[in-house]
Amino acid sequence: MTVDVTLFGANYSVYVRIVQLTLKEKGVPYRFVEVDVFGTDGPPLEYLERHPFGRIPAFEHNGFRLFETAAITRYIDDAFHGPPLMPQHTESRARVDQIIGMLDSYAYRAMVWDVFVERVEVPQEGGASDEEKIAVGLQTAETCLSTLTDLMGEDDYLVGSNITLADIHAAPILTYFRKAPEGADLLARHPAIVSWWERLLRRPSIQAIAK
Repeated sequence: MTVDVTLFGANYSVYVRIVQLTLKEKGVPYRFVEVDVFGTDGPPLEYLERHPFGRIPAFEHNGFRLFETAAITRYIDDAFHGPPLMPQHTESRARVDQIIGMLDSYAYRAMVWDVFVERVEVPQEGGASDEEKIAVGLQTAETCLSTLTDLMGEDDYLVGSNITLADIHAAPILTYFRKAPEGADLLARHPAIVSWWERLLRRPSIQAIAK
């Protein structure tokens, strides 16, 4: 049976990349529709029917529509065959959800917007980096990396010996963070996270986005 899966978004988006990684890890073919939510007139009006807040990504499978990345990735893991991306044990599943919540609430803004965007993208566009924002972002990033190290313990991945949605959620954030010199330096001080990242880079799905 043909799988009718469509992902709407933009390739630069951390959250679109999370969904793309999930689809690749599950081996699900999909159609990608580019959506410019930062256009002069804002998100296309027809797109607001898919996402009332005009954010990306949005997702459709055989007429079933979803928005919100965590809901989309959970659905993909449940709806399609392929390696499971959530642990079976209740406590481990809760740990995956905890890490995803932490990444969304603290790591994404600090690592991507406060560090990567301010240090890399703003100067590329001719602006001056906000050093105070970078400094505060790095403090939060340190807390996030230390917490991930503690939660991971001796495991190969963030939760257990197999890749989960927690790793997939973290990978695009770290991809951007490490492009900033301060981000790369901070990561180097967390050898467990460095080893985890090197392990992830052996996966074709991660190689495709870790540029």
